[in-house]
Amino acid sequence: MPASLPPGLPTAPGGPSEPLRFTMSEDDFEAAVQDALDSIPDKLARAMDNVAVFIEDDYFPKPGEDPDTVLLGLYEGVPLTERDSWWDAGSLPDRITIFREPILDICASREDVIHEVAVTVVHEIAHHFGIDDDRLHELGWG
Repeated sequence: MPASLPPGLPTAPGGPSEPLRFTMSEDDFEAAVQDALDSIPDKLARAMDNVAVFIEDDYFPKPGEDPDTVLLGLYEGVPLTERDSWWDAGSLPDRITIFREPILDICASREDVIHEVAVTVVHEIAHHFGIDDDRLHELGWG
């Protein structure tokens, strides 16, 4: 398996140990992200505060990070559970980024992509609500 991908990703059964990869247009991928966002219950969506969702092709590790880091999504901001009364004063929106290429790299079909996008969107939104990775893994959203 290439060093750029974490261990344990799906591989073709009986084939080379290269990961499966599904091809999807940027528009179709954006629609999958939008569908995942639209599936968030209204009450939960209304509770989201000052957060923007973006799609980028790939995550590029920052200096000091493992150069082989692969992310499907990233939440950047101050979780709702950590905001104080001064937080709104000029704060930039929190940012959720969904990374297209790593998701396509681990998916073998359109259904896989739609599922992985939905899981990734829920995972990153959960971070916005202050839920950490350990708890998300316990809940099956890791």
